[in-house]
Order: sequence, then structure tokens, then C-alpha cells
Amino acid sequence: MKKIISPSRKDERLLIKRLIDGEAQAFEFVVAEYHNIMLSVARAIVGEAFADEVVQEAWMAAIKALPKFEARSSLKTWLLHIVSNGAKSRVRRENRQTSLDDGWEAEPADKFDHSGHRYDDVIPWETATPEALLANDQLQTIIDECFQQLPSVQRAVLSMYELEGIKMDEICNILDITSSNARVLLHRARTTLHHSIEKYQDK
Repeated sequence: MKKIISPSRKDERLLIKRLIDGEAQAFEFVVAEYHNIMLSVARAIVGEAFADEVVQEAWMAAIKALPKFEARSSLKTWLLHIVSNGAKSRVRRENRQTSLDDGWEAEPADKFDHSGHRYDDVIPWETATPEALLANDQLQTIIDECFQQLPSVQRAVLSMYELEGIKMDEICNILDITSSNARVLLHRARTTLHHSIEKYQDK
């Protein structure tokens, strides 16, 4: 699981000033820190074919909007929010999915713990380590195919939470969803992946 160590607020303000001033080193630093995670979010929402284009458009939008950035969130969250909005807009334009709202129905928040697990969830998410699952090439192919077939918002939440290590409240800000909806999406994505693993293991 990747962990991005965010700079302090003071350091980030200085970094933003350097970006606004057009310092090449500052831009190179930001790209090195956040480009890969921006790609990951874009791929989860819009798919591989358009992810690079969405991220490039997000960088251009971010550079243009930087002078108006009010730092209400971290720079990383702000960048990922731009990517998320751009990716969702691209999905709508390409008509690749029936509805971006698929699976967004709210459920009572008290059904989930702080990490997004349902209290009544009978599926043990951590029965095997990720490394053990990835070691099986055939199973990995099945997991990848299942992941790509998830609704875009489920892919995005699962990718950010499980693979990128982004906190749930930050995911809500990035995707403009409530905490209860985020937990529902995470639970459904996990459940779908578990079912595909169980089918493979029962063969």
C-alpha cells in the first residue's frame, strides 16, 4: 500500500507560491509526488484508455486555478478532486456507463466501522494477504477482470482506500460523496471481489 507523506501546511503554502511563480523544480516535485496517484484515480473512474488524457487536463486545470487555491484542503486532495471531476465528466461524454450514480444509495452509517467494514459482514476481507493472492497469476487475472467490471465509483473508492492508503474522509472530499455512501461503495466492491475469489477457489 502506498503512503504519500504530505508536506506541512507551511511547506505546502511555500510550494504553492513557488508553483504560481513558475518554478520548474517545484512543478517537477509535485508531478513526482502526485502524478501516479492521479493516474490511479483516473484509471479507476474512466478506465485505461482515457486516464492519461484526463490527468493531463487535470494538470492544466490545476496550474490555471492555482492562484485561486484557498488551501481549504491539502494540495493532494485538491488535485485528486480535479482529476475525479474530470474523469467523471469524461465518463459521461463517452457514455461508457449507464449512470455514475449506480450504487450510491445511502445506508445507515452505523452499519459500518471507521474503516468501512460492515459490522454484519460475513465475508472475511483479510483471510489472505494481498501478496499471497497476487502470487497466483490465474487468480490475479480474475481479480483484475472483476475490478475492471466494478462500477466506476466503486473502483475509485476501493483503489484509493485499499491501494493508495487514502483516508475515508479524504476520499469523500475527492469524490464529493458522503461518508455513508463511501462505506457502501467500499463494501460492495469488496464483496464483489470476494465472490469472484470464492468462485475461483471453489473450482
